[in-house]
Amino acid sequence: MSNTPMAANPLTRAVLEIDEYASGLGWDQPARLFALVDTARLRTQEPALAAQLGLQDEQETSGLTPIEQDEVPADRPLDEFLATIAWPGAVAGCALTVERLMLPPSAEAQVPQGLDEAKLTQWVAGHPERQEVRMTVAVLRDGGRESALRLREKDSATEVLTGSELVPGLAEALSATFED
Repeated sequence: MSNTPMAANPLTRAVLEIDEYASGLGWDQPARLFALVDTARLRTQEPALAAQLGLQDEQETSGLTPIEQDEVPADRPLDEFLATIAWPGAVAGCALTVERLMLPPSAEAQVPQGLDEAKLTQWVAGHPERQEVRMTVAVLRDGGRESALRLREKDSATEVLTGSELVPGLAEALSATFED
């Protein structure tokens, strides 16, 4: 994508491409799941699909192409849904983009004890220091990981934070989709 910052690592480029795509859709979007496939392999093995995705003229010999999957069910917990996924061998990795509310570490001491998940969600939503964040997390079959975080209040490509350990729990859940 034209506005995606250049990154040396193909996984980082894929995460930033997905983040840019999600950003173009706006906020308050459902979770989105992507298969990550080797771009060169896709061009060789599926030239019609590569042409449909506009990849036939790219000069890059290494890289990952994100392919959006069917909708992630909104009526089911994300961890339960991810536990049902198994990828074919041609898929090198996967990525998920999801929006959540986040509190600063200083707010942890304020969390009331004994709240069920619904009440905790309601409490966080009403907290004055809450931040809306879009998280894009990607993992590779070989164990590689990358994440991108975008705060709604700083919604700019230059304000996207990247790193391999930003959302470790979600990365673990995505990695589990490649286990036999």
